[in-house]
Amino acid sequence: MRVPKAVQRLIESFEKLPGVGPKSAQRLTFYLLHVPQEHLEAFAESLSNLKKGTVLCSICKNVAEGDPCSVCGDPHRDQEQIMVVEQPLDVLALERAGKYKGVYHVLHGSINPLENIGPDEIFIRELINRVQDGSAGEVILATNPTMEGEATAMYIKKQLEQQATNGHQLKITRLGLGLPTGADLEYADERTLTQSIEGRRDF
Repeated sequence: MRVPKAVQRLIESFEKLPGVGPKSAQRLTFYLLHVPQEHLEAFAESLSNLKKGTVLCSICKNVAEGDPCSVCGDPHRDQEQIMVVEQPLDVLALERAGKYKGVYHVLHGSINPLENIGPDEIFIRELINRVQDGSAGEVILATNPTMEGEATAMYIKKQLEQQATNGHQLKITRLGLGLPTGADLEYADERTLTQSIEGRRDF
């Protein structure tokens, strides 16, 4: 049986998404064939406006509607405490826990030589520049407890120590126990994240 070109193109588009295999791509495509046209058009418009309606915050690099983002622009947040995470989804998970009142810095990845991702491919330099003005009192390294996350945390720690200004006491901490090795922050429950924040240690 020959698949219509429109169907095949959509299947191929879904297959490019992370975690979507050929069978899942086919199921999604044929499901959408049964959706009313107006719903499809609304879905297509949402997809089309995804990048048009978002920006990267110039301060923390999180995805936001405006610049600065709602966290960086909130006068009630502790601007001296910066939590460094790998992805915007990690910010959502931590905000859901509701225990952290500082600000964030989103790297958009981790150092991974096997994937040709080095320090220059993620927002590490922007973090160093942000800390250099001396306004930060603590940097919490909340990269995932994976090999790549640990390597990224170690690299950032060394860079921050090298760039430390005279007389500026910068505290560098790492999320505490509770997160299993190899886990991703975005999948952790609120209690685990709360324990990790409260139990952070000097790094």
